[in-house]
Amino acid sequence: MITLTGLAQSTGIRHAFFTRAGGVSEGIYASLNCGFGSRDDPARVARNRELAAAGLGVAADRLVSCHQVHGTAIVTVERPWRHGQNPRADGMATAVPGIALGILAADCAPVLFADPMGRVVGAAHGGWRGTLAGVMEATVAAMAALGARPSRIRAAIGPCIAQSSYEVGPEFEAAFAAADRASARFFRPAARSGHFLFDLPGYIAQRLTALGLAAVEQAARDTAAEEKMFFSYRRACQRGESDYGRGLAAIALAE
Repeated sequence: MITLTGLAQSTGIRHAFFTRAGGVSEGIYASLNCGFGSRDDPARVARNRELAAAGLGVAADRLVSCHQVHGTAIVTVERPWRHGQNPRADGMATAVPGIALGILAADCAPVLFADPMGRVVGAAHGGWRGTLAGVMEATVAAMAALGARPSRIRAAIGPCIAQSSYEVGPEFEAAFAAADRASARFFRPAARSGHFLFDLPGYIAQRLTALGLAAVEQAARDTAAEEKMFFSYRRACQRGESDYGRGLAAIALAE
């Protein structure tokens, strides 16, 4: 698993960006596939989540994740829910110790947040649609409602698809340009005429920095290129594979 310095040095905070290693799944899901939304054996996914929770130091039934829909809905978590009761949301915030907020991703950016002094943590699913629509800002707002202060919040952008692997069409670039003229610097021409390479983690970092957070870190890892380390939706599509595993990132307040 991968940790980032700002959160790792935050007193009373536990976090991890898990790689695909160390689980029990097989084939295209090998091995730490934590996504019930995949077509993997649910019993294996459950066991993988147990292993991840243990690595984080929390009970398996205290690890929660949402049915992610690439939107801006945020859930304030007061108690864990069971599998099958997952709310449709792309962000979470909690001030309850011992609850681990989990984000599932396979190229999108998992983003973890912590205000160690205010004792509030958050997590967001950073796909391009949700990020453009404001999921990062909504997550910070939900944390603030629990007593966090943006000036104390540290954010960590986990492994995701890197710019060199993220080719997009002209309509994609046009959507960003229409919403945010400053977004042009996160696009560079691709080898294919009329296409671009998009810097997703850089764009997320810019949105977070504009909120006046205490720190914004990036893992600087490429899920699409690092097959042994990470699951990748884009890589699976390029190979014509029928499905793909989901990696887990999670954060919790220590009890």
